[in-house]
Amino acid sequence: MAKGYWIGRVDVHDEDGYKPYAVANPAIFRKYGGRFVIRGGTFECTEGASRSRNVVIEFPDYATALACYRSPEYQENMKIRHKHAITDMIIVEGYDGPQP
Repeated sequence: MAKGYWIGRVDVHDEDGYKPYAVANPAIFRKYGGRFVIRGGTFECTEGASRSRNVVIEFPDYATALACYRSPEYQENMKIRHKHAITDMIIVEGYDGPQP
C-alpha cells in the first residue's frame, strides 16, 4: 500500500506565536504514525515560487494522512498556524509502482 504525505511550504511571520503549533505537532503526528521526512533544511528553488520553509510528513497511507489532517486535535492546532504563518499544503498519495 502506498504511503501518504503532507507536503507543506510555509512562511512564518511571527516565530514566537508559531512555536506552540510546532511544539504540539509531534504528538499529533505520532498518534497517526506520521514522521518527518523533511523539516526545514537547505533548499534551492529551481523553478516556480517557494516559501521559506518546506515540510514533508510521511504517514502509513493516504487515508491516515487525511485522517490526521482532519482530526480534532490538528484542526485545533492549525488555528495557531493560521494566525502566524502563510502555508501552501497538499496531501498526496505516494507511489509504490515500478521504478525505472
